[in-house]
Amino acid sequence: MQTPRERAEQRWVLGLTALASFMMALDAMIMTTAFATIRADFGSTVETLQWTVNAFNLTFAVLLLTGAALGDRFGRRRMFAAGIGLFVVASAACALAGNAAALIAARALQGAGAALVMPLAMAILSGAFGREERARALGIFSGITGCALIIGPAIGGFITEHLGWRWIFWINLPIGLVAIALVIARLRESFGPAAPLDIAGLTLVALAALALVWGLLRGNGVGWASAEVTGALIAGVALAAMFVLWELRATSPMVPMRLFAVRPFASGMAASVLFYAAMYGVLFLLPQFLQIALGFDAFGAGLRLLPWTATLFVTAPIAGAAVNRFGERTLVVTGLLMQAIGLGWISEIVSPAVPYSALVAPLVLAGVGVSMAMPAAQNAVLGAVAVSEMGKASGIFNMGRFLGGMFGIAALVASFSANGAADTSGHFTSGFASAMSLAATLSFAGAVAGLFLPMRRRAVAAAAPQDA
Repeated sequence: MQTPRERAEQRWVLGLTALASFMMALDAMIMTTAFATIRADFGSTVETLQWTVNAFNLTFAVLLLTGAALGDRFGRRRMFAAGIGLFVVASAACALAGNAAALIAARALQGAGAALVMPLAMAILSGAFGREERARALGIFSGITGCALIIGPAIGGFITEHLGWRWIFWINLPIGLVAIALVIARLRESFGPAAPLDIAGLTLVALAALALVWGLLRGNGVGWASAEVTGALIAGVALAAMFVLWELRATSPMVPMRLFAVRPFASGMAASVLFYAAMYGVLFLLPQFLQIALGFDAFGAGLRLLPWTATLFVTAPIAGAAVNRFGERTLVVTGLLMQAIGLGWISEIVSPAVPYSALVAPLVLAGVGVSMAMPAAQNAVLGAVAVSEMGKASGIFNMGRFLGGMFGIAALVASFSANGAADTSGHFTSGFASAMSLAATLSFAGAVAGLFLPMRRRAVAAAAPQDA
């Protein structure tokens, strides 16, 4: 039976890990409604501005598994506090940025801090609760993090409108400093197995992602047949192939490639990368469309995203419970078809004169769809591996999520730039319509990938060999 001291310690663990996760998730979403203001302040193009998101996504994705390994080796509490500290310092650098390049560099540093915090929050939380209590604790943790995703755009719009966009970063300082002090005072140190760091794998995947995204974003500006673009794309593909070959031979691979031989894992990952690519791309462009083309202020744009973002709060818990009854394939395929229809619907009706009310139904349809697909796809990925490998599988899933988001933003911005511009509402609408059409196509491709999932979740863990 637990003592009052043990229960109090668990409450501190849950509260502090959830607070840190909320801060990271809120910071990612709070920027969405500030993009138009930042672009105007710095005189930046949409192509340049997307790096404020992709710099964060790149460092977060490629350092995520390394962050967990550093915590196992040097102490989870110590590295958790260090990650929050790095995030706070980077937030101050974002707030003080005098140009787009400085903001992009600071956002990359924020991603590195988040890559320490997020996996270690899960590890610390899981270690503090027994098996019977862990599911409930993780549910509360995920619910608090989910609230940041829902309210982030509206809060970001309110702050941008009344205090200025720099305050979306300044607010992290008092929260982060209090969190660091409490983490040191209230949490117990813990360690995990000291696995070797896969530095070569980390470097290869980071360079491959950077080269591919660079090629996508420069294609419209310098020509798709130019030496710069073709060279970047060829280099990206070559580096990606080298990453796969290295991971196949590495003693302690960052991404064990044998997991992709398990069909639910491979199909769930493919569907996830595709629907997150669509979702992150839309999240980057939609708030700017609401402000530039339809004339809403930042706070108004944030509020008008709620029909899309708030569906996560209602749908995801229901979808999570429905997975065991209907199987992952039904929810992933149905959900992504709904997202494809909703985004395709938007691409067909948008114009500078479209009333916002006409966007509500497709936004709700797309939001409900992706909220159905998210827990089902994650369940497919985690259910395809042995229990001992769930931590690594979760890290790979989140790595794919953010890399998919990075490529999605790059692809939608390339489509936007090829068909429009941010100089007038009419030009912005033309580019936005093209980008939404591409997002619908990515969602449909995700639904096709979901067709390869088994009808019911199978117990494949026994078939997945353990890491050497």
